[in-house]
Amino acid sequence: MDGVGSFGAGRAGSTIDPITFAKQPQTILRVLSWIFSLVVFASIVNEGYVNMGSERLHCIFNKNTDACNYGVFVGLVGLLACSFFFLLDYKFSSISSVKDRKKAVMLEIGFSGFWTFLYFVSFCFLANQWSRTRAEELPLNQGADAARAAIAFSFFSIITWAGLTVRAVQKYLLGTDMTLFTTEHMDGGAPTQPYPSNSPGGGGTTTETTETYQSPPFTENNAAPTYQVPIY
Repeated sequence: MDGVGSFGAGRAGSTIDPITFAKQPQTILRVLSWIFSLVVFASIVNEGYVNMGSERLHCIFNKNTDACNYGVFVGLVGLLACSFFFLLDYKFSSISSVKDRKKAVMLEIGFSGFWTFLYFVSFCFLANQWSRTRAEELPLNQGADAARAAIAFSFFSIITWAGLTVRAVQKYLLGTDMTLFTTEHMDGGAPTQPYPSNSPGGGGTTTETTETYQSPPFTENNAAPTYQVPIY
């Protein structure tokens, strides 16, 4: 496949087409994960705490502060992580070292898989606490929409982060195309061009050959023989 390098990215140093990059499934999943994390984070921060007849604010999830703190943490870190990996995806083709590409892909697999699990915990935790919240604890149903939004988008985040994990695993399984990289590329250095060799099969080593001229055989007496007439 032309233009494809190691771990499913383009050849090192190849130009990146923004339109093609934006249409990639991984980019779409990354943007959706960013939006979902923003909704979870903003919903709890803006309307996740209510004042019920006192100056103290209470979490709308069964007055459990841990539930609100957990939702804010998962949403905020997920938001920042999406921004980081989005930039990494865009700059991935410019990474010339195969080892560095492998590390980046493994980091993405580990984080995406772990955050899929954390969003699963967030969905279960918030849904459980919301089911235990009594109507009288929320005057005028205050913060109910924010609570439902945080729960719903936590569930949606499970799907998108799981999709990102699968995409990262597929990229890792592609492995490396060793025909596109020399040893210097794998070590992170710039490739060097070998000097041309004058000897066949020299393998890049320069050898000096001295050719000596050798006259062909029977060239010293190549003059026509003279015939002597016998004297009687």
